[in-house]
Amino acid sequence: MAQKVQNFENHTRLFPPFHFIAFPIFILNFIWSIVRVIRHPSYEAGLSVLVAFALVVFAISARIFALTVQDRVIRLEMRLRMQQLLPADLRSRISEFEVGQLIALRFASDSELPDLARKVLQDKITDRAAIKKMVRSWQADFLRA
Repeated sequence: MAQKVQNFENHTRLFPPFHFIAFPIFILNFIWSIVRVIRHPSYEAGLSVLVAFALVVFAISARIFALTVQDRVIRLEMRLRMQQLLPADLRSRISEFEVGQLIALRFASDSELPDLARKVLQDKITDRAAIKKMVRSWQADFLRA
């Protein structure tokens, strides 16, 4: 099955079971628990609010954990890729890149990565969206959390 072309406008990924089912249900449950504790205060209703809040925190934490691991893998991948593609003067500066810069640069094709990396370091560009918008030849990434 061929995947569609990826670019800046469509590169974000939503995972429907999480974004449109589980998380909204957790939020609705939390709101409903608050309503119940206000209408009929009791120990059980208070506990229900705490459990509902814990579920929301758990869902957010799970998402953050997955994204953090993904960012670490991207950092490693980009450092290895840069070791192969950057000229010697830039190769020695790979450690200067912030994680956010590396994450944005991952969409650059091999041919444009050296020039774009140089520009990002020279101009001290840290805004991920700005870096992604500079990419001319987009390298799709469909394996994201």
